[in-house]
Amino acid sequence: MKFLAILALYSFPAALAFSSVKCNSPSTSQSALHASRRDVLATAASMLALPSVVNAAAAVQDSLGIDEFLRTGVDGGGNMGVSSQAGKSRPQTGVVFRDGTDVLQSKKGDVSAEILVGTKADPKSVLISFTAPYKLETGSVYDVECRDQKTGDGAFLAVTEKTDGKSLEDLDSSFFMKRLFDPTGRFSFYGPPTDVKVKKSTMVDGNRLLEVSFSNLSQSTNAEIPRTALVVATIPKGTDNAVMLVASANAGRWKKGANVASKTIVDSFSAIPSPKTSMKLRAKDRTNGASIDF
Repeated sequence: MKFLAILALYSFPAALAFSSVKCNSPSTSQSALHASRRDVLATAASMLALPSVVNAAAAVQDSLGIDEFLRTGVDGGGNMGVSSQAGKSRPQTGVVFRDGTDVLQSKKGDVSAEILVGTKADPKSVLISFTAPYKLETGSVYDVECRDQKTGDGAFLAVTEKTDGKSLEDLDSSFFMKRLFDPTGRFSFYGPPTDVKVKKSTMVDGNRLLEVSFSNLSQSTNAEIPRTALVVATIPKGTDNAVMLVASANAGRWKKGANVASKTIVDSFSAIPSPKTSMKLRAKDRTNGASIDF
């Protein structure tokens, strides 16, 4: 923009020459000269002002509709595109991808991924799969997550800390909640949830199933937005971490059928040890060498 303004100033002599050619009398020529001078300077000034207008527009585009995101899962400044994700840290879900693998979703909604659990010294590879009617999200702030952009209903994968040899039955419900509602957790992406309650906790087909309710606080109105989630957790054979799939929706939609959809999603969940190969297990570096989560 500044270049254009400078170009306009350099074009000023040409404007003067043009005005002198068009004018016949000295007085008329002098008036045209002053008029041309004013016009060119005004044009240059407007060009110099343009960057601030452009920057303001960019700021609006990059702004994040926090309240809207908490209500629906949709970023009002854009559907969590590149500009919306800029500067935001990825929520810590405990998910670490195996190097050389990607998260995949079929046209039918079948999602699959290969993750690592355990420690750097003794990693274990796990194949996870589930089926969701929502689109697989991509971008730097997502691990394994599917979400309906219109309603905010969604499902995501998470991995707990070490269970220290305890079975799923022996683990307290707070052990699973710690990962989900940690200050750096997925549900805390835009502020810590409140009124967290474990409504049900049962064992189903060898997996732990929990129903959880919580609220997100609207920063503009101070109103709490209730949400409900189903959590299924399993400990893959030969590992010491619980792998969880979390399906959730706002409380209003939960009562209108989203609970059924969430139950179908968690029922489709599977996490099993990967077939053993001679290839070394390495964690995928998702931070351009800055750090590795695993």
